[in-house]
Amino acid sequence: MNVIQKQDIDKVQQGLTAVINPSKKIIDLEKSFRFAATFENQVALADAYLEAEHFEKAIENYEASLKDVFKEDFYVISRLQEAHYFSSEFDKAKEYAERIKDHQKFEKSRASFLYALTLEKEGSVEAAETRLKTFDAPYARYQERLELAKFFIRNTKTTEARDLLYEIVTESEGMSKTSHRQNRVLIKKAKDLLASGF
Repeated sequence: MNVIQKQDIDKVQQGLTAVINPSKKIIDLEKSFRFAATFENQVALADAYLEAEHFEKAIENYEASLKDVFKEDFYVISRLQEAHYFSSEFDKAKEYAERIKDHQKFEKSRASFLYALTLEKEGSVEAAETRLKTFDAPYARYQERLELAKFFIRNTKTTEARDLLYEIVTESEGMSKTSHRQNRVLIKKAKDLLASGF
């Protein structure tokens, strides 16, 4: 009944290889970049470094790719912001976020979410809360909503935190099996936080 194509098998094999030997992906991408120093190859290499948490090398490659027509590339700048955020270089993360915050893709993006967390770390709690609340939508964005609940806890807004966590847990009870499986880790964290009483 099902026809399995060679390219489907190749994709599965590449995925397994990346899990078993994560550095192989980086080595292959380095070879590709040496062979053809294109924007796409450099960004793919930087993505692999970021995924492997080699933030310095990721930043180096993202910055090197921001030239000519790609100088204001939203994707690369947002990934630079992410690399700086996870390197605890919050000034740089904020700087890159502010370069793209007027872009139409920014509002509900991961970059906007990390920008909110950066604002909190800098002490702009109200601005951070306003931005984090944009991710609070029922039956969606569980990662961001869980982080919003943690934000409320960190900033002594326990009633708001409890309400949000209760909402997440209640939603989980009506989820399809697939949805529940995809979000089970986040749902468990929400339940554990609720049970802890903060």
